Amino acid sequence: MFHQLLTPIGNALLPSFIVAALPIIVVLVLLGWARRPAWQASLAGLIVGLLVAIFGWQFPVGLAINSVVAGAVFACWPVMWIVFAAILLYNIALKSGRFAAFRMWMIDNLPNDRRIVLVVIGFSFGALLEGISGFGTPIAITSSLLILLGFPTLEALTFTLIFNTAPVAFGALGVPITVLGAVTHLPTDALAKMVGRQLPFFALLLPFYVIAVYAGFRNMVRVWPVLLVSGASFALTQFVTSNYISYSLTDVLSSLVSLILTIGFLRVWRPAVDPQFAINVDRVNEVRGKVSGVQGWVPWLIVAAVVILWTIAKVFLIGDVKIPWPGLDKAVFITLYNTPYSAVWDFQPLATGTAILVAAIITSFVVGLPVNEFGRAIVDTWVQTRIAILTVATIVGLAYLMNYSGLNYTLGLGVASVGAFFPLVSAFLGWVAVFLSGSDTSGNALFGNLQVVAANQLNLNPVLMAATNSSGGVMGKMISPQNIATGVATTELKGKEGVVFAKTFKHSILLTIVLGILVWLQQNVLTGMIPH
Repeated sequence: MFHQLLTPIGNALLPSFIVAALPIIVVLVLLGWARRPAWQASLAGLIVGLLVAIFGWQFPVGLAINSVVAGAVFACWPVMWIVFAAILLYNIALKSGRFAAFRMWMIDNLPNDRRIVLVVIGFSFGALLEGISGFGTPIAITSSLLILLGFPTLEALTFTLIFNTAPVAFGALGVPITVLGAVTHLPTDALAKMVGRQLPFFALLLPFYVIAVYAGFRNMVRVWPVLLVSGASFALTQFVTSNYISYSLTDVLSSLVSLILTIGFLRVWRPAVDPQFAINVDRVNEVRGKVSGVQGWVPWLIVAAVVILWTIAKVFLIGDVKIPWPGLDKAVFITLYNTPYSAVWDFQPLATGTAILVAAIITSFVVGLPVNEFGRAIVDTWVQTRIAILTVATIVGLAYLMNYSGLNYTLGLGVASVGAFFPLVSAFLGWVAVFLSGSDTSGNALFGNLQVVAANQLNLNPVLMAATNSSGGVMGKMISPQNIATGVATTELKGKEGVVFAKTFKHSILLTIVLGILVWLQQNVLTGMIPH
């Protein structure tokens, strides 16, 4: 059994911490400064990670390669299976004319104002997709819709990535919270309540923040009523659902309430006409099809119904097999926890991705899509997602390598050494985990328990710190190579993920700092906000 080393570089924490951070630094620099494609940055980070783990942390070569393969397999199933199925549904909507119909419904029923359209599609509708599927697919679909409505590609991707922070912790029907509870052995209800007492502040803030960045402060103020309705309805429903109803339904209910109330509010209130934010309706009308606008909702209503029923009936548990990973399960001893490290692949043939595939097939029948067109949609989906699959497999492989080799535990130990300031940096620990793994679910599996260990060592509230790992992770998702790679899959910016990364990085850092301040206040001042 390999015993993880915590301070192998000079038997000291600081140099070990710096060297352990090298793979992350390489990915950040290549994406943000060199503007390299995400797959190249991730591959370079993986190579550096292997060198550091093998030669610095004395991780056996066989275990190193095995951990990377285990991560890559998990990345393909279930993560990218969900993405593939969701993009397939998008292509079916595209080929059947339902996506164009959905766009026309937006044009016909919303004010001719890009500020309003950005909030309704990027925030409210994007959150619905996040609640159903997650894992980057909301970025790909909502940004495509915004691009077709006249938004520049980089703007559409940047703002949908920022908007996506609000629902991520409860995405894919609450899977991140479920995993967080499993790895920390803390009650999922308490964790969900805590997250539900952090993220609503950001849900309320985001419509104002994004529109201020997009249009300027004065132009944001001119549409503040609709921003308040959209953000406040989402935030309030997110709090109520996560605390009093069911955390698995948090995103779906919050987004639906936000969509319904925002669109309803726009029936009685509309902003003053501003030509600089007008959509070129004539250009959009050139592609108006024969399908009525209301039919554009068909694919999204079908997938929402199927996924919710799939979850309530626990169909995903049929055929569930937990496979101890050969050669890796309990082959590593976690020095920090004084326990063997399990490696179990939970293979669910009927996972959420399969539910979305079923919804795609049902949609094809409902809209009358020919079989050959369905086949072409599958081919198109593979072409669009193959680079994203490579990127995600590489970055999650790196995350597994850093976890099993002990690199992540050295990083966590270094961050915990800040003592009383840990609440301020706890959010950044979750930020790093999701940046690496690309998913709040994986980020919680990666660092969730480490947050609890640090909290217990420092006499801090473990529920607060574990929840902060999830909330901090959502801020890191907007710069995650996986999320960006999936987002650009349906645009002409494929291979230019570094450009998108550079546009979102500062917003990611700023929002994480704000969360850190909130967490410090909750630990030291607003202690009544922590569930008991």
